[in-house]
Amino acid sequence: MTPPRARTWDWIGRTPVVRVRGRGSGRVSMAGMACYKPGERSRLIYAIREYRGRKGEPKSFDRRDFRDLIVRARIRLGGPIVLVRDNVRLHLTIRMRDFIDVNAEWLTLLQLPTYAPDLNPQEGVWSLVKRDTGNLAAADLSQITRAVKRRLKKIQYRPHVVDGCLAGTGLAFGIEELENGGHRPPGGPPDQRATGSDHFAALG
Repeated sequence: MTPPRARTWDWIGRTPVVRVRGRGSGRVSMAGMACYKPGERSRLIYAIREYRGRKGEPKSFDRRDFRDLIVRARIRLGGPIVLVRDNVRLHLTIRMRDFIDVNAEWLTLLQLPTYAPDLNPQEGVWSLVKRDTGNLAAADLSQITRAVKRRLKKIQYRPHVVDGCLAGTGLAFGIEELENGGHRPPGGPPDQRATGSDHFAALG
C-alpha cells in the first residue's frame, strides 16, 4: 500500500507538522474482488498481507494467493464467476492462465485493456481505503493494517458503496456490454450467458 496523500488543516499562517514514530519499514498489500449479480447485494471479498522485511517473508501476493482468492469467492458466491481482471503481471502468468483453463466450467475470463484502472470497480474500493487512511499518523505497521481492515469491513457491510464503485466505471452487466466498453451493442437482446447464475467479479 503506497503512502496516500490527503488534505488536512491548521490555523492560517501555521504549517501543520505531524510527528510519527518508527522508521517506516514494512508494507501492507491488499487484493480483492468486487462482486456483482443483478438482483443480489454486491459483495467485497479481500485479503491483506503484511511485509515486515523479515528474511524469507514474501513481499506481496503471488499467483497462489490470487488463485486462493478466486476459489474462496466461488465458495462464498455459490456459483459460476465471470472474472474481470486488469493487467497486473501476476494476473498474466502461465500458471494463472492454466488455472483459469482448468476451471473453465465455472470461471469465465474477461480482460481489461492494457491500462484502464478507471474501468476496474476494485480500484474504486482501494481509492476509498486510501482516502480514509490519508491522515493516519500510524505508530507502527500493525496500526496501518488495523485501519485498513476496519475500512474494508465497513465497505463489506455497505453494498451500496460497492455498487457505487461499479457505477463510477460506467460499465453495465452482461458479457456483451463489458466487451464493448460498458455499452450494449445495437440490436438484439443482451447476452444471457452472464445474467443467470453468474457473478461478475472484478479482481484488483
